[in-house]
Amino acid sequence: MALAALIGAAAGFAAYGLYALITLVSNLVFYHHWSLEHRDVTDHALGGWVVVVPVLGGLVVGLMAKYGSSKIRGHGIPEAMEAVLFNQSRISPRVALLKPASVAVAIGTGGPFGAEGPIIQTGGAIGSMIGQALHLTASERKVLLASGAAAGMAATFSTPIAAVILAIELLLFEYRARSFVPLVIASTIATAVRFLIMGRGAMFTVGAMDFGFPASLGWYLPLGVLCGLGAAGFSRALYWVEDQFEKLPFDEMWWPALGGLGLGIIGFFVPRILGVGYGTISDILNARLALGVLALVLVAKGLALLVSLGSGTSGGLLAPMFTMGAALGGLYAGAVNHIAPSAQLSLGAFALVAMAGVFGAAARAPFTFIIFAFELTRDYDAVLPLMLVVVVAHAVAMLLMKNSIMTEKLARRGLRVHQEYEVDVFQQVTVATAMDRHPAIIPAWSTIGEIAERIAAGEPSLIKHQALLLADERGELSGILTRGDLVRALERDPDGKLLADEAGSGQPHVGYADETLSEALARMLHHRCGRLPIVERENPRAIVGYLGRAAVLEARLHRLHEDHVREPGWLKTTLRTRPS
Repeated sequence: MALAALIGAAAGFAAYGLYALITLVSNLVFYHHWSLEHRDVTDHALGGWVVVVPVLGGLVVGLMAKYGSSKIRGHGIPEAMEAVLFNQSRISPRVALLKPASVAVAIGTGGPFGAEGPIIQTGGAIGSMIGQALHLTASERKVLLASGAAAGMAATFSTPIAAVILAIELLLFEYRARSFVPLVIASTIATAVRFLIMGRGAMFTVGAMDFGFPASLGWYLPLGVLCGLGAAGFSRALYWVEDQFEKLPFDEMWWPALGGLGLGIIGFFVPRILGVGYGTISDILNARLALGVLALVLVAKGLALLVSLGSGTSGGLLAPMFTMGAALGGLYAGAVNHIAPSAQLSLGAFALVAMAGVFGAAARAPFTFIIFAFELTRDYDAVLPLMLVVVVAHAVAMLLMKNSIMTEKLARRGLRVHQEYEVDVFQQVTVATAMDRHPAIIPAWSTIGEIAERIAAGEPSLIKHQALLLADERGELSGILTRGDLVRALERDPDGKLLADEAGSGQPHVGYADETLSEALARMLHHRCGRLPIVERENPRAIVGYLGRAAVLEARLHRLHEDHVREPGWLKTTLRTRPS
């Protein structure tokens, strides 16, 4: 908890530092002015040179990726996921330094990206490096990495609750006190730091909105479908563009420069798509843009993001996808109002809901972005339409996409990410439920020859399991004899005169009927054994059952049966048995 507080504060200052660096680079490039005062690059005075600037930025990022670290490419969150799931939560200090620097160059030269994903990755890197510096387990290091990532998002958007949920949905894939408590502490401290140095407001302003619920319920449902289609379509388009860049006949160091050229050309005609674009998001959410401008922003921002991020440069997805989602929602509401004037839909409300729906569906983090949008508005009336649109979009995207926009990159590297949350059946079922209450028990003084003859004769009680329990004169556990022990004993003593207690193990590891299968399975794995005699806790020699690997798998099979086998309902049964 103390480390989480430290990481939260560090991530808060890191977020401020990165935004200050982006602002500094942007002012130098577009206005030739050394200043930390944020200015919208839409009003730049570079003229035709704006085509060249993103090319130079892309070249710098390409050089940093080639000679620094290739892990700075992309939008940051997949790399944090990879570190958690496949690299024991280790992020190198080089990445922690180069990622924010590359983002500052990419966005500062006009890149249509957000800094949120890189800040999340940077916060995670801070947590990871502290975890690596101390004597901690991989699980503890994972919690610190996730705490840093959550703190980075909280410091960016001033949405601490959504930041905690983001870390759970996209990084930890677990909900336990040992991870939840540090996440909350880190996010709280990071948000407090943000209040002190960056103010309380979000990066973009949201005014009062009329969500028109439930009167507009029928219009929100099609919007959810549209958001799901948009999320799936953009995700596929992004990775298709990446595939095209990989086919180019020259070194990947030059790809970001080529992507920058495409961005520069689009930015020359539509300057609004350059940079992070928080001002544009505010304009959309407050219904300040005409429908034609919304359509232009939607198309131009999408194309710019595809060609630049697909080239392998460094930048985040959240802000640009928020822009596109908001534009989609506002355009949809405007079109409905044009076709059915009586609907009187609020462009800002539908823009906000679609903003959450598109990214929540693309990232498969619906809960995060329901809470995120609610924290932005602080308006309880937003909750129901947000829930409806985001989950409908999520369902549509799941039907169309095997992987999320985050996990697709990992899947292409052969890394599979399971994003479902479910209770482990082994933690629900007790040993008493799964064990064999009538195990094969033989006297410890039996010879291996006698046992072999009984097995060869097909005696049911002896061929049922891979091990036999040995009992002394009082019928209490004295050892265990596995099939392997029996074979090795017969090789040493072909005459079969060796006694069972001499051939088997006299001190077997045991389990208890009241413990869970998870605890028993952990003991099996720790001691590298495939079965356990089950005994009483009060008398560890009193045999009450036998637990083998087959019984453990049977519990899993029971869960699969519950998931996939349909049973006749009471309605069907009643109709079938009704007398004619």
